[in-house]
Amino acid sequence: MIELLKLPFFQQALVAALLVGLCAPAVGTFIVQRRLALLGDGIGHVALTGVALGFLTGTAPVVTAIIVSVAGAVAIELVRARGRTTGDVALALLFYGGIAGGVLLMAIAPGGSNAKLNSYLFGSIATVAAEDLWIIAGLAVAVIGVVVVFGRELFVLCQDEEVAKASGLPVRFLSMVIAITAALTVVIAMRVVGLLLVSALMVIPVATSQQFTSGFRATMGLAMVFGVVAAVGGLLSSTLSAKVPPGAAIVLVSLAGFVLALGLGRFVRRRKESAA
Repeated sequence: MIELLKLPFFQQALVAALLVGLCAPAVGTFIVQRRLALLGDGIGHVALTGVALGFLTGTAPVVTAIIVSVAGAVAIELVRARGRTTGDVALALLFYGGIAGGVLLMAIAPGGSNAKLNSYLFGSIATVAAEDLWIIAGLAVAVIGVVVVFGRELFVLCQDEEVAKASGLPVRFLSMVIAITAALTVVIAMRVVGLLLVSALMVIPVATSQQFTSGFRATMGLAMVFGVVAAVGGLLSSTLSAKVPPGAAIVLVSLAGFVLALGLGRFVRRRKESAA
């Protein structure tokens, strides 16, 4: 393990896992609070179209994924806010449109792209290059910056949209901020856990944290800790066998943490009730 830590590719993978472990639960806390837990999945499917567009045009798939994901997030928020379509139906449109667009573009992309697509669908953290890491780091800074700058306003919005309107907050703008930040988080995480599993790292650490906390800030802080533990722990556990995909290992470690938290959290709550 010590020898592995000296290798540049593993150091890059470790930094990428750390950044994803921090960002995904931070944004996921707002998404879960707003009852849009599947938003990450929906944007992940749209990002598939962006990745396929990158293969088709010969440009960087990460860049095209950012553009298409942000556009999709804005579109779905407009459909949800202005139209008569409910949130779950709007997400379903995002699911199906993203998959269809990705499949279509991959079908006409140059040969050999399908094999590369798997690294984006299921993650391939070991192949994260230095240029990928710079993009991931830049997006991570942007995401954390949004959480720090707009955290209080986003909290009010996620708690009660009507209260946010009555308080004079720009609800539509803040809703867009959440959607766009979620899109950037999906792109950050797609090389680590994959587009099909990215939502798990946005939701499961938050659900785990909720077993121990009740306050919003405490939930977010603990969720970020759990996210880092899951991301780094999953990466390290995948090194024990070359057959274990890091993305799947990260999600399974996160799920194992949630199962343990269910029992431990219940025990902690009973102790507090008995002490009171």
